[in-house]
Amino acid sequence: MGGIILVVILLLIVLIVLASCIKIVPQAQAVVIERLGAYQTTWSTGLNFKIPIIERVAKRVNLKEQVADFPPQPVITKDNVTMRIDTVVFFQITDPKLYAYGVENPIMAIENLTATTLRNIIGEMELDQTLTSRETINAKMRASLDIATDPWGIKVNRVELKNIIPPAAIQDAMEKQMKAERERREAILRAEGEKKSTVLVAEGKKESAILDAEADKQAAILRAEAEKEKRIKEAEGQAEAILKIQQAQADGIRFIKEAGADTSVLQLKSLEAFQAAANGRATKIIIPSEIQGLAGLVTSMTEIAKKAEGDMK
Repeated sequence: MGGIILVVILLLIVLIVLASCIKIVPQAQAVVIERLGAYQTTWSTGLNFKIPIIERVAKRVNLKEQVADFPPQPVITKDNVTMRIDTVVFFQITDPKLYAYGVENPIMAIENLTATTLRNIIGEMELDQTLTSRETINAKMRASLDIATDPWGIKVNRVELKNIIPPAAIQDAMEKQMKAERERREAILRAEGEKKSTVLVAEGKKESAILDAEADKQAAILRAEAEKEKRIKEAEGQAEAILKIQQAQADGIRFIKEAGADTSVLQLKSLEAFQAAANGRATKIIIPSEIQGLAGLVTSMTEIAKKAEGDMK
């Protein structure tokens, strides 16, 4: 009976040992295996077996991207200004074997390497350049750290300057400078606004003067056109009156001819036409010789008529 119990105990021990030799590696992890104290292999994701007692798990490695937030480090700029800068490093383990055997404490090594690299970069830059060159500093630090950590099986993906803290006196001077710069910009904006306002007012007056001149021009054109129309109408009226007079005279002559008047009557009408042309004005008119005799006859007949009228009275 005691022997059976002993066998059962031995079987249980064997099962426990065998179960401990079965390892399941989860996703994004790796396991470094040693055999008799020497590196044997690296287990990847899945089910794995190790030899009891001879092999052991040396290190479990997280293959995800990790973030290391380091406290502020004192650095000195090229112009001897001491400031404090804290950094954030994003890194990822790419070789579990190098990570396990490359350096004793990888995180501490990265922190110290970050501090020294940051001091070297900032020491070559002045204060103003440091405050405005974050991207340049980040790129230089990432390149330097990536080269330095490559033998440790670590890849540095990104480095960010979290805070740049200058001395209190520098902060006060920067605040005053920023205030003066804001006031200067405000004055410039105010002056530009006044300038634009003046320009707009001047342009408005100019446009108003142009519109007034254009209105005066149009009014003058309309008055000239009205005067022109008036003169044209008057000239047309005079021309029409002259045309009617000439037409009436032509009709009178035609009627006389149709009535069979002799040469004496025509000459008399011509004399009347000359008299009408004189119109009682001091006008010198040259009368043809053919009409002069007829004119004397008319005068004599007029005097005889007047004398006969006086005798009758």
